[in-house]
Amino acid sequence: QVQLVESGGGLVQAGGSLRLSCAASGRTFSRYAMGWFRQAPGKERQFVATTSWTGRNTYAADSVKGRFTISRGNAGNTVSLQMNSLSPEDTAVYYCAARGTGWGTTKSNDYDYWGQGTQVTVSS
Repeated sequence: QVQLVESGGGLVQAGGSLRLSCAASGRTFSRYAMGWFRQAPGKERQFVATTSWTGRNTYAADSVKGRFTISRGNAGNTVSLQMNSLSPEDTAVYYCAARGTGWGTTKSNDYDYWGQGTQVTVSS
């Protein structure tokens, strides 16, 4: 059974940092591109960042560029999102996703597997 499990969410003050992690199990994800999305209440799911299966290629949304960094673990089955300089606008449920072919897409429909999400709340 394929499973993506996020962790690391929580409550943080504006200007603070959080590090989200996603652990993949059930199959070898080392050849999968992986990404992070987020969804705030009443809003559509929004692309945050993605990385290729090697981890050498990354791309982040303009809204988080320079503040958030996506990276993969050495084994390839984990992906992290380091979030710095958080603002209340970053409050959302954050989802980890995996894509079996290609990388770089920002469309949620292009991803094959999803985690259950982890809540990030940034207070002002």
